[in-house]
Amino acid sequence: MDVFFAVLQAATLALILALLYRPLGDYMARIYTSTKDWKVERGLYRLIGVDPRAEQSWPAYLRGVLAFSVVGLLFVYVLQRAQAVLPYSLGLPPVPEDLSFNTAASFVANTNWQSYVPEVTVGYTVQLAGLAVQNFVSAAVGIAVAIALVRGFARRGSGTIGNFWVDLFRGSFRLLLPLSVIGAIVLIAGGVVQNFNGFTEMTTLAGNTQSLPGGPAASQEVIKLLGTNGGGFFNANSAHPFENPTAWTSLFQNVLMLAIPFALPRTFGRMVGSNKQGYAILAVMATLYVVSLVAFSALEAAGNGTAPQLAGGALEGKEQRFGIFGSTLFGSTSTLTSTGAVNAMHDSLTALGGMMPMLNMMLGEVAPGGVGSGLYGMLVLAVIAVFIAGLLVGRTPEYLGKKIGPREIKLASLYILVTPTLVLAGTALSFAIPGVRESVTSSIWNPGIHGMSEVLYAFTSASNNNGSAFAGLGANTPWLNTALGVAMLLGRFVPIVLVLALAGSLAAQEKVPTTAGTLPTHRPQFVGLLVGVSVIVTALTYFPVLTLGPLAEGLI
Repeated sequence: MDVFFAVLQAATLALILALLYRPLGDYMARIYTSTKDWKVERGLYRLIGVDPRAEQSWPAYLRGVLAFSVVGLLFVYVLQRAQAVLPYSLGLPPVPEDLSFNTAASFVANTNWQSYVPEVTVGYTVQLAGLAVQNFVSAAVGIAVAIALVRGFARRGSGTIGNFWVDLFRGSFRLLLPLSVIGAIVLIAGGVVQNFNGFTEMTTLAGNTQSLPGGPAASQEVIKLLGTNGGGFFNANSAHPFENPTAWTSLFQNVLMLAIPFALPRTFGRMVGSNKQGYAILAVMATLYVVSLVAFSALEAAGNGTAPQLAGGALEGKEQRFGIFGSTLFGSTSTLTSTGAVNAMHDSLTALGGMMPMLNMMLGEVAPGGVGSGLYGMLVLAVIAVFIAGLLVGRTPEYLGKKIGPREIKLASLYILVTPTLVLAGTALSFAIPGVRESVTSSIWNPGIHGMSEVLYAFTSASNNNGSAFAGLGANTPWLNTALGVAMLLGRFVPIVLVLALAGSLAAQEKVPTTAGTLPTHRPQFVGLLVGVSVIVTALTYFPVLTLGPLAEGLI
């Protein structure tokens, strides 16, 4: 019966995503290729002094991304520090300096790592004016960068890759906002809380009193998932019944996380003039997703590891209303995208089961990845794959009619190296610096091998802009708040610099004619090659450190 319901959930999710793929992908292609502006968009262009018809070179596009993000970072930081004098603060004090920096960096970087308990740390004004706004615009930034790279492949001899401000506003107003309104209505109908009641004192069956938090959770929940952000309105995130009451709302939340990332390959195919190319990218993403989900579910259902031995079963850390597969499905979706939301506690997973969410993030979150970031990450891997194929057959590598020369492969290689460098350096420094080591080890609630995994998971999550955690690590310390905040910013914006530089380099090229020696990049052979490159790059980079953490724990 459990297997039947697991298959039913997976099949339902696949069917919904298949039905959304074409209309949503085509709609996004129209959004970013239309020459018409909405009235609200024209008003915003005039307000900030932007000509929507003026195209930008990649450095100008990048300056727009960075300037907008810096302003957002400062605004969210100041908002938290001024919380005590804001309306609807619920009487909460200002957020401490290092935690304010960490939170601001987290939400601007589309990570939503939370080193705090939301319901007793930030009031409604900070939630709505600061965090929820960043949930929209940070997601829109990611999609804009992906569209800029797609234009790089589609254009010929062009010095421009679009207009950042146009892409930002269109992604926010035409895509994320309307879908969020629809999704919030569905969540409210499913029982997700949406009010401004603050804390309500309730009498329990035992006669004691308990303070229950309320708040505008549904409106934040939908964009947290749709924009692959992940930050919970409540500390338990989507394991909290006020955020995720039933099994069907949990399945709907999976749809929200996957809808845009899995539809973007269709947008890519439409914009480069070949739907087959979009199907090839989709096939790679879907293959990696299915393999990861099956492995995660099998390892977790086997129940081998420390936590089940202590707690008596593989339901340790999971909600009964979701079950094992409902938890592994959500966990796979959350970490294969850049969402980071959880409906089960990842720290309570089995040793090898807990390795799977970590591996999903180490893969680069490209199956299907975050909104925008998954597509541009997969396209960078495609550049690497055609370069490798070119070496094997002795031909100049080409992808979508663009030559992959020294400049392109250097940018793609640097992109691949950014997050592993941040993950490994952050983890190593946390244990290598004497003063820091004492602080970190005192924050680990499960010392030993599992404690090492908790720190590794934290830097993997931050550097890959995921935001989930092995929650046995008390991360609200000056070192971890600062180090993880820096990792989130570098993990977000250094790859964006490299992607936009790659987009500019590709856009400037003329299209190379297809010949008999051109590698077909829409056939199963290339799909298999790209799957292999994605896995091998990850395995070679992270295998040594995994042997010190989850692999070692799982083999004991």
